[in-house]
Amino acid sequence: MPISFLLMVNKQGQTRLSSYYEWIPVAEKAALESEIVRKCLSRSELQCSFLEYRGYKVVYRRYASLFFIVGTKPSPDEEENPENELGLLEFIHTLVETMDKWAGSICELDIMYQLEQVHFLLDEMVMNGNVVETNKHNILRPLDLMERESKKADAMYR
Repeated sequence: MPISFLLMVNKQGQTRLSSYYEWIPVAEKAALESEIVRKCLSRSELQCSFLEYRGYKVVYRRYASLFFIVGTKPSPDEEENPENELGLLEFIHTLVETMDKWAGSICELDIMYQLEQVHFLLDEMVMNGNVVETNKHNILRPLDLMERESKKADAMYR
């Protein structure tokens, strides 16, 4: 199930991270992003976390002050390869759990100030729009190695 885009947005609607796995023109990307964010933020907690908008199936979940939004394009032959919204919801949960394990308790500031590491973590999980890894230990191992090497280099130059 190819993911078209992933957004991390705060409660005010400010995008903190966006990752696109299909080419969308910049103007359309900005309009799509703002419309989807507005739609997700305006829904009550009692409403379903799935919606269809502009040909995308959108799955979102709120964790504390952040909304995690994933969009996919349904396949042309829906009967052969149906999109699994619950699978995407589970992917979002795994992403948040992995980020929590990495940063303690993930918050908006962690994403803003460590954006490169968050992108790296996301790239370990998703490649070309496909989820390739969900094992938290395997995802965090390269990040831990990078941090250890960075600390060694810092210590060597002091």
